Formats: sequence, C-alpha cells, structure tokens
Amino acid sequence: MFVFLKNLLSFKCPRCHQGNLFINKWYNISDGNKMVEKCSVCEQRTELEPGFYQGTGYVSYGLTVGISIITFVLWISITGYGFKNKEVLWWFPLNVLFLILIQPWLMRLSRVIWLTAFYREDNQYHQSDSQ
Repeated sequence: MFVFLKNLLSFKCPRCHQGNLFINKWYNISDGNKMVEKCSVCEQRTELEPGFYQGTGYVSYGLTVGISIITFVLWISITGYGFKNKEVLWWFPLNVLFLILIQPWLMRLSRVIWLTAFYREDNQYHQSDSQ
C-alpha cells in the first residue's frame, strides 16, 4: 500500500515507476500540467484516447472534498470551536485559500490517479525487465 502511494505521489509512470509523466514542476502555473506524450523509459502512452483526462475533474473533486473534511476536523480539534460557535466559520475562507494554493498539485495528482486507474498491467514489459 505504501509503495502504491509512493508511486502515485512521485508522479512517475504507472508502468515502470521510473519515467516522469510531467514536463515541468507542479508550481509552474502556466505549463504545470503539460505531460509527456510517452514515458521516456518504457514508452507507455500518457494519453490513451482523445479527451482521456476529462474524468480527472471527478477525481479532483473527491480529493478536495476529502481534504476539506480533514481540515475541518483538524480545525475543530485544534481550536475547540464546535458547530455552536460562529468562529467555526473562519475555517471556510482559510480552507478555500489552502485549496487554491494546492490546486496545481491536486490537478496533477488527479491526472496520475486517473491514468493509474485505467492502466492495465503489461506482463511482457516486466518479464523482459527481469530477464
């Protein structure tokens, strides 16, 4: 499980776990999500069909909801403000700001998760690798 998470968070190819999937760093705002056409190590294509990454919006939505729930629980546990206090509303703008700041990273992560979900294991690649 930890190896799987490490492979996801490293933004490497789901096939060989060595080649980079993205050309630029995640904090490059203008071209941060620009992907290579295929892996430089194993030649796995990154766009399996036209419009392949349109479904990453659902993954990104799930990630932002999950992060929002985590930050809300942390906010309540750290500050001690519950639902009866108005101060709990301070969490909302802070959470929005946090999500805006990590949005380029989330978009990149959702692409890697989407590609990994639709990637099928290629036994021929791993057999030739071990010989």
